[in-house]
Amino acid sequence: MKISITRTAERHGEVYFSSAYGEGKGQWLGASPYVLGEEYEAEFELPELFIKWVDLVPVPGQPLAISMEAGKNVLTGTLEDIEEDGTAYLRLGESLIMFECLGEPMAIGGTVELTAGILRIYPAAY
Repeated sequence: MKISITRTAERHGEVYFSSAYGEGKGQWLGASPYVLGEEYEAEFELPELFIKWVDLVPVPGQPLAISMEAGKNVLTGTLEDIEEDGTAYLRLGESLIMFECLGEPMAIGGTVELTAGILRIYPAAY
C-alpha cells in the first residue's frame, strides 16, 4: 500500500501516515529512517490477537478505509479468509493484511471493521 509519512507521533518510532484510504498511526520499522512527506510502498503487520465480533465486526456496505478512533487504527476492508488456526486476511485495496483471531465463525467475503491498537509499518522490499 502506498503511504506518505505526515508527521511524527508522541512515542519514539511512531508516525502518522496518509494513504488513498485515509489516515492512521503506526510504528515505523524500516531499516532506514523515513522522510516526512515522502511516499513509500509499505506493508502492515498487526501483532495483536483479535476477537471476532469484538475487535473484528461486519460493516456491510461500508467503503474501504483507514481511520483513527480513540487512539486506535480502524481498518475497513474485505475479510478474504480465516484459516482453521485463526490466521485471517483482510484485503484493503490491493494490500492483503494478515492477522490472528479467535471466536465464533464469521462469513468470508464481507466487509469488516478491524480495530487495532498496534500497527507496524515496514517499507516493502520488492
